Amino acid sequence: MEFKYGGSLTNQKTVLGHPSGLFVLFFTEMWERFSYYGMRALLVLFLVSAVLDGGWGWERAEALQLYAFYTGLVYVTPIFGGLIADKITGYRRAVVIGALLMTLGHASMAFEVTADFFFYAGLVLLIIGNGMFKPNISSMVGQLYKDQGKEKDAGYTIFYMGINSGAFLGILLCGYIGESVGWHYGFGLAGIFMLVGMLQFHFAQDIFGRIGLSPKKSEEFDDALEDSVEDAIDKIEDVVDESKKSKVTRDRLIVIGVLAFFTIFFWWAFEQAGGSMTIFAADYTDRVLEGSSGMTFKIVNTLLTVVPMIIITWVLSLLFRQTFGKFALSNIILGVGFVIIWGIVIWMLSRQFADDAPEVPASWFGILNSFFIIAFAPLFSKIWKSKFNPSGPIKFAIGLILLGLGFGILSYGSMGIPLGAKTASVSMIFLVLAYLFHTLGELCVSPVGLSYVSKLAPAKLVGLMFGIWFVANFIANFAAGITGSYIDPIVEEYGMATFFMIFTIVPVGAGLLMLALNRTLIKMMHGIR
Repeated sequence: MEFKYGGSLTNQKTVLGHPSGLFVLFFTEMWERFSYYGMRALLVLFLVSAVLDGGWGWERAEALQLYAFYTGLVYVTPIFGGLIADKITGYRRAVVIGALLMTLGHASMAFEVTADFFFYAGLVLLIIGNGMFKPNISSMVGQLYKDQGKEKDAGYTIFYMGINSGAFLGILLCGYIGESVGWHYGFGLAGIFMLVGMLQFHFAQDIFGRIGLSPKKSEEFDDALEDSVEDAIDKIEDVVDESKKSKVTRDRLIVIGVLAFFTIFFWWAFEQAGGSMTIFAADYTDRVLEGSSGMTFKIVNTLLTVVPMIIITWVLSLLFRQTFGKFALSNIILGVGFVIIWGIVIWMLSRQFADDAPEVPASWFGILNSFFIIAFAPLFSKIWKSKFNPSGPIKFAIGLILLGLGFGILSYGSMGIPLGAKTASVSMIFLVLAYLFHTLGELCVSPVGLSYVSKLAPAKLVGLMFGIWFVANFIANFAAGITGSYIDPIVEEYGMATFFMIFTIVPVGAGLLMLALNRTLIKMMHGIR
């Protein structure tokens, strides 16, 4: 079977009923998410780790403030990266540039042994590289399809699985190596696979035909940049004009604004995962397992690791069959990457099975989010297609309340921790349940919010509305790190249970308010469901 690209004259064979190019993007995005989440899982742990243990020995507040700036800025730069690609570089070149910058960023962090400069330079390169990479690879997925039908939705679903596969493996392997072998080895591993992603994309990019090429190769850089700024100003003026002319458009744009505002509360709490929840896992959770509990963890962790690896390797073999003849070098690079990954997986599992009392890495809990998404996304998808499908505001409300309940579980589990305690031994089950509820909440908010932006915004304003959505995520991530940085003074005076109760009350309150606004927002959508 062959597939006709949208906007291209190139026909080609399919993989699982989708264009082969989708899976080139799938694996490129997988390696990028591997590197991003692998590094993020280690960032705070490295900063607060004692100097004797290879870390910087920072106070928790300092580490979480840096975390706030980093995770916040990665949601700002994609706005500019999208503009640059639209007017100057094209999507494909932007993806390669972004991947190269992130590879250099990880390398800089890995070689940080003599000066702080390399560490900070690495973070800057990662932030800029993410801005060039993230919006443009997603745009290329959309251009693979001629229309907005089910095939395109299914394509994005497959792409989303690549995101979660990369996050899962990155947190699992970079986290394990960083904590058990050395921080810089963990940072370095993230960089190696960012390089693999860049090379396999670069050498296979002819598969995309004309998709993603520079739109204005003949224009001078300054002219193109000026056009980008003028276009952005024009789009803002369009928002004002459209709102004045049409009450329907104005109401729908207001709904987008309301949803964007409420998503701030969701991600503000959710993004404690890489900050205060990681600290809770490292210092307040009993992670040493013995006897039957240790063996149970070994078996569960093996299944969690090996089953996804088998599935992804199977998809890789399907891609090889269709593309090896024309893109052998890209396939070989991708294959070598997987051989290395399998080697690390086998090495990690064998070490864990040889240990009579294995200690669960603090970063390990981060993989639960990706696992629960993969496990529950099909169920939620069926519910959204059934007669039980609630409205968008109701889904937002449910997501916020579920998120709050997850922190309520952590608050309950922390009740026995004394005021000002720096360590404790709380059962792992509280973190596991918290991640479960947080992920169920994410499935109600994240894909739903993006879907409503695309449906409610006028076609020519969709890009600008997604920019607003990125700004909301920036505010949320920055606020998450800053709020988390107050963990020590709050625990000192009020206790850990009170700290997590803050993240229970605010999202639940926001969820109840969204429930109250449901009918009003539905009316303002003017028929959009």
